[in-house]
Parts: sequence; structure tokens; C-alpha cells
Amino acid sequence: MDKKKVAVPLVCHGHSRPVVDLFYSPVTPDGFFLISASKDSSPMLRNGETGDWIGTFEGHKGAVWSCCLDTNALRAATASADFSTRKVWDALTGDELHSFEHKHIVRACAFSEDTHLLLTGGVEKILRIYDMNRPDAPPREVDKSPGSVRTVAWLHSDQTILSSCTDMGGVRYIVHWFLMLKLMFHRLWDVRSGKIVQTLETKSSVTSAEVSQDGRYITTADGSTSYDMPCTVESVSLEPKFGNKFVAGGEDMWVHVFDFHTGNEIACNKGHHGPVHCVRFSPGGESYASGSEDGTIRIWQTGPLTLDDSEALSANGSIDKVKVAADEVSRKIEGFHIADEGKSKAKDEDVEESS
Repeated sequence: MDKKKVAVPLVCHGHSRPVVDLFYSPVTPDGFFLISASKDSSPMLRNGETGDWIGTFEGHKGAVWSCCLDTNALRAATASADFSTRKVWDALTGDELHSFEHKHIVRACAFSEDTHLLLTGGVEKILRIYDMNRPDAPPREVDKSPGSVRTVAWLHSDQTILSSCTDMGGVRYIVHWFLMLKLMFHRLWDVRSGKIVQTLETKSSVTSAEVSQDGRYITTADGSTSYDMPCTVESVSLEPKFGNKFVAGGEDMWVHVFDFHTGNEIACNKGHHGPVHCVRFSPGGESYASGSEDGTIRIWQTGPLTLDDSEALSANGSIDKVKVAADEVSRKIEGFHIADEGKSKAKDEDVEESS
């Protein structure tokens, strides 16, 4: 068996308690940026390439569970245990711009692609949409969620919301992929009607959900060990440029890299001294970051990516089946759209299979 590749990371210190969420901005004229959420109540902004500390957003009084940057990396949002989003920040100055009060712990937040809307969710089981152009206006509340909201994201040019809950009861299976990595809808909400339009069941609550840059894939982890994974996985992230690999982190304190097409482990990176709570690829796929119970962020280099790296041709039927399954999910995501009257529809497409 070939020896697994080992990478030496950039180690980013600064947090005094576990790092529980990471978010990369898209590439901007000033580069790209990495924001981190931690139980120490002090989210931090860093240079996404070097990991150099830029600043700390000060003002929370409880653990910060989620963080995000808008498309232009000009504003940051954080979700906290002090019953607030709680805050929207100026990412250039670190100043607090807005504070949106909630009645319970907020676990997730996400800016819309056009940066005009902010989505939040948490223990209240309510999804709220804030208009950043009218921050003083009451938020729009989407139908009560079936459980405490754990993750949120936007899809389909901000027409659709993706959310996952700590209580997944009554959700239907659509597709189940290999290795604890699932490409799925979870719960999809029509933003216009505020209703659930599609759901998918998982064995346990989802702890990580990520939408690919091209919108074709949703990558999630639910902690299940029913597949051949080395540990209970808490977070996964798909390489954004070619989609040829994904990283996973969990309770064994290591960061694992897997081939997307075969599911084989191609690298195992050691260095954290506690469970890995979050992993995220940088927007260009040249590196990925991991956050851990040990309070550190580690940035691992993948090296330059080439088109050849993304062309993993299968040598047997089993790999072909995995690729077909992923393609089928991709078609379902691309085929789903919101009709003009606000009702959900799915395009009927013929699937050609080459012999």
C-alpha cells in the first residue's frame, strides 16, 4: 500500500477555546479571507492565504457558533449563544454595524449571494431573513422548522434556502452517497412562499453542510459511521475548482483527504491535539483549513491544481456507479427550480447512459 501523503500546515494561534466554524470569502481584488468562530466569544479575521491575523470582532458575551463573510468580504456576520445573530460587522474596520436580538441561541447564519439578505437559524426553530438595506425593519420569518436549526445556506440565486436540524425526524431519503459524505437537499425552502419544498432523511443530525461554488453539489456530514470512514466525522468540504477530492475532520483529531471518485483516502494530516470540528477548502482549492477543540486553526497546502488532477478515470464498474450516483444528484439539484407562481417544480430530464 502506498504511503499516505503528509502535509505540514500553517498553524494559526489566537483562540483560547475550541474553534467550531470556519468560512472562506470568495476571491476579491484584495485576496481572500478566512473568518473563524470559537467558543471564546471572539471571532477572528485572517488573510486566507497566509493565515495572518487581521483582527478580532469584539462584543459577544457567549460562544460564537457560526460565522460568514459577504461576497465582497466587506461585512461579517456571527451567530452566538448570547441570543443574537448577534452581530453584523464592518470587515474592514471591525466596527459593529447591526445587532439582531433573538430569544434563544443562534447556531447558523449566511449572507445571500447578492449580499442584500442575511439568514439566521437556531434553537428557536425559526429561520429569519434580514434585509441588509433596511436593517431596522422586522425580519421575515420562514415557517417554523421541524427542529433546532444547525446549518443554513442559500441556493438557486437566493431563491431557495437549505437548512438542517438537530431533529431530523420525518425527513425523506432521496439519495445516499458513499462514505459519510452525502450530496442531498436536506430541507429546501421556497423563499417566496416560506414553505418546505423538499426534504431528505439522514441517520443523525447534520453537523456540516456546504454548497459547492457551481451550485451542483451539497456536501454534508451527519456523524454516522455506517460507511468505511476512519472515525466519526463532524465536517467535510469538497475541493471547489475540480471537485476531485474532499477533506473530512472528526473525533480522531486528524484531517483526512479522500478521492472524490473512488472514496479512497489519499492523505492523512496529523497535528491537532483535539477533535476537528470544522474543515473548509479555500476558494481556489490550493489549501484547506481545519479548526479544532485545541483552539488552533491549521491551513494545509494542497499544491498547485491542474486539470490532469481532476481527471480520475475509473478502472472498474464500482467506481463508475459512484460517479453515476453523484451525477444523478447533480442533475436533481440543477433541475430543481422555483416557478414564477412560487411553487416548486422539477424539470423532467432524460438520462442517457453510455454503454
